[in-house]
Amino acid sequence: MSIPIIDEVVEQLKVMPQPLQRQVLEFVRSLVKAEVRGTPGHQLLRFAGSIPSDDLQLMREAIEQDCERVDISEW
Repeated sequence: MSIPIIDEVVEQLKVMPQPLQRQVLEFVRSLVKAEVRGTPGHQLLRFAGSIPSDDLQLMREAIEQDCERVDISEW
């Protein structure tokens, strides 16, 4: 943990009005409680290269063909 970051946060808090300080405190508390979700990248490395190159090319073409198009009746 970097002490300079903590010091900077404290300095910024000192100049904030109390309602904003309370918001920051609530936000920090929510971060502490936040559950880390997902799978670490190193556990996914075993899947690298497992999609055949033909399938990747099909995916690439589908993305290029359909990206940046707007379907106004979609919603």
